[in-house]
Amino acid sequence: MDRRQVVDLGEYGEAFRRDPHQVYARLRAAGPVHRVRPPDADASYETWLVVGYEEARAALADPRLAKDGAKIGVTFIDQQLIGRHLLTTDPPQHTRLRGLVARAFTMRRVEQLRPRVQRITDDLLDEMLAHEGADLIASLAYPLPLTVICELLGVPEMDRTEFRKISTQVVAPTDPEAEHEAVVRLGEYLTELIEDKRCAGPTGDLLGDLVRTTAEDGDRLSPEELRGMAFLLLIAGHETTVNLIGNGVLALLTHPDQLAALRADMSLIDGAVEETLRWEGPVENATIRYAAEPLELGGVRIERGEHVMIGLTAAQRDGVRFPAPDRFDIRRDTRGHLAFGHGIHYCLGAPLARLEGRTAIATLLDRAPGLALDGPHGEWLPGMLMRGLRTLPVRW
Repeated sequence: MDRRQVVDLGEYGEAFRRDPHQVYARLRAAGPVHRVRPPDADASYETWLVVGYEEARAALADPRLAKDGAKIGVTFIDQQLIGRHLLTTDPPQHTRLRGLVARAFTMRRVEQLRPRVQRITDDLLDEMLAHEGADLIASLAYPLPLTVICELLGVPEMDRTEFRKISTQVVAPTDPEAEHEAVVRLGEYLTELIEDKRCAGPTGDLLGDLVRTTAEDGDRLSPEELRGMAFLLLIAGHETTVNLIGNGVLALLTHPDQLAALRADMSLIDGAVEETLRWEGPVENATIRYAAEPLELGGVRIERGEHVMIGLTAAQRDGVRFPAPDRFDIRRDTRGHLAFGHGIHYCLGAPLARLEGRTAIATLLDRAPGLALDGPHGEWLPGMLMRGLRTLPVRW
């Protein structure tokens, strides 16, 4: 590939935000890896974008592609304000952090949340179904995972409305200044919350447990690491699931044959959730990686220090891996999809996201047999990180 050839994704305008799949399909047809300029990026910024499935899977697990920008001399103000976490570290630091967090965030803990997730879903639907129509994002998709993760971590209820505003600016910023301000405010808030947990003694919530978690060798999370982990768990723990629920309901309502199949056999709910993760997953592209040394990927030479963006959305519509990839099929074999990543950075919260997605969609369909779209949905979120809707009007 000619390294001088750069695809300016901004030239596609709003069409790229509405439907990036067509653009990714054209790129895949030309090759699995491309040099691109993201929309709204600085005119001088370029990154490699991986759009092929096999290349994306390999890149996600390649230790030469670092998550820690310091390895190539890159530092970000966000890391200084928030702290290091699983998405900004590599082994051995990543191994240590994940081990400490995994001690508190266990499968058993997630499974114990099942009755509470169902109760929150039921309460939200009681309120929503008392009306003739609603915005599904505001009424169910957003408050469910937000309430669950805030209760899990021990965020006071009075703080959750403000937290929602801040977190949205972090993952889908309207402008760089607003994003920076949101990160500053969130960093200050988490510092105070962690100190409250430290002074309060055992609280029984995940953040309180993380404050006190100790490995066999006596290792513990530092205050900065605690803040970084709280940031990651709060943001990633609800923003992604919002999109999973919203995207899943939209997919079903725009594919009546699949909706009918699911209503006829609710044992297909797991397949519906997994196909949503593949077909319109909540994370469009993995966070940036940095070439710590030269490497070749998909026939392209990537030099040390260059940035690499791995296209999860693009890879999961690769027809070589998933036949008829643009077809939404809840009976499809989705094994190997990359919605939660692959390798050592595989999403720690995947079991919780699946639990919330299954519970929300299954309960909604059970209680709203006449569920339908109520006009066009809202715009898709800006940027290339998240893939989700701002609003989804529905009626029943």
